Amino acid sequence: MAFMPYIHFSGTCAEAMAFYADIFGASDLMMMRYDQAPEAVGRIASDRIMHSQFAANGGVLMASDYPPGMAEKQQAMSVMVDPETVAEGQQLFDRLAAGGGVIVPYAATFWSPGFGMLADKFGTHWIIGTQPAPG
Repeated sequence: MAFMPYIHFSGTCAEAMAFYADIFGASDLMMMRYDQAPEAVGRIASDRIMHSQFAANGGVLMASDYPPGMAEKQQAMSVMVDPETVAEGQQLFDRLAAGGGVIVPYAATFWSPGFGMLADKFGTHWIIGTQPAPG
């Protein structure tokens, strides 16, 4: 069993997931729109994303747009990423923070050689936390 983040957007899922897939080097981004669902299950006439996902770095990120008229802002949730090196962590942090806002700048802490928190331009909160070297 594995935990997988599932992010909800309000009309920006396609753009956000393409952005994330590029940052994390995923080549298997899949997106299904509401208007592609079978009519038998109650197709919604919308080009918003009903489900999307990609795999990268041993994990899977999933997302969708809320159905039209049911938009809510993301709250009280962050996606945690644990890069192998401080340099990789800094690069991820900088790319995700572009156009968004830094909550905690990426820097060394007493528990991590590189740690930072941000909200990206789509409103998704991220924690980048490089693991300490073993030993």
